[in-house]
Amino acid sequence: MKFSEAAGLHNRQNIGWINNLRLIAMFAVIVLHTTSPLLFAFKGTPLKDWVTGDIYNALVRFAVPVFVMITGALSLNREYELGDFLKKRIGRLILPFIFWSLVYIGYRLYNEEIAFTMNIWADTKFVLHQLISGSYYHLWYVYELMGLYLIIPVLSKFVQNATERELLYFLAIWYLTMVIGTPYLSKFNAAIDVHNFTGYIGYLVLGYYLAYKQFSFRALPVVAGLVFIGLVVLIASGTYYLQMKYHELKTFFYEPVGPVVAVFAAGALLMAKHTKVQLNAKVKSAFDNASKYTLGIYLSHALILNIFDLLDINYTIFSPVISIPLIALACFLLSWLLIYLMSKIPGVKYLVG
Repeated sequence: MKFSEAAGLHNRQNIGWINNLRLIAMFAVIVLHTTSPLLFAFKGTPLKDWVTGDIYNALVRFAVPVFVMITGALSLNREYELGDFLKKRIGRLILPFIFWSLVYIGYRLYNEEIAFTMNIWADTKFVLHQLISGSYYHLWYVYELMGLYLIIPVLSKFVQNATERELLYFLAIWYLTMVIGTPYLSKFNAAIDVHNFTGYIGYLVLGYYLAYKQFSFRALPVVAGLVFIGLVVLIASGTYYLQMKYHELKTFFYEPVGPVVAVFAAGALLMAKHTKVQLNAKVKSAFDNASKYTLGIYLSHALILNIFDLLDINYTIFSPVISIPLIALACFLLSWLLIYLMSKIPGVKYLVG
């Protein structure tokens, strides 16, 4: 039997919990970017502060994989007409992507990170190169998302017609490629070309599978929670060990497409799926509103963090234990407010994301 039939996708289950998970993942991304400067400042930072940053970073490493898993859960549950899908999905990204890319080019000019030559043709080529290669550090995800959108219409046909065994086969090969691709196990990496099973594509299928699979194991939420906590400890302590050994930041345990983070992200999604949270009407309405603007919040949050940095608002204002979540929360709220206000301006709302 097809997995889609066994999971009852023709009578789709309520997966409203995904809205809450999307917001949690968005906040986690902001925490990650708030913490990153601390991790790279090891030599000039008290060890206890660096360890705080390491723990916060470990705690939120599920964020980007969970974003992709949510995309898989919401996109692979149906088949598409190719042109219509690409027009809607990629078309929705193009204008916000160009707008925010130009915003970040403007910011870098203001901050004197880059400079124009005053030669129109040379400067135009420079801007076009920035649009092609990425004008700011966080925009890599938009390029990744566009690439995933290109494969989703094809992948959805496989997923919709696959049995559960076939889905698990795909996921097993994908996970195996991550395991043998690690620096410590690369000697077992044979010359077999398995690149079709690598990258974020596996998270699309994993998100779809976990979102719709009906597990009968009652202790699953507890196990998922214990796995989550255990992997936070592993990621933080493993990164600390590598830092002490090599005296520079090693990202083995942080890698988003890696065997540790893959299990970590799966645990995060299962916790969200099986945790029942009762929100009052006003809070739920606010969450639903913020969820609509997640893309815009993602695109704009780096600008808000940069403004904070120009104002010397960073992890040093208090103890990092307090300052990191406070700055991340302030950034989240201001980004949300900015995108909300922009969405109310005629003509501009198509640019916010």
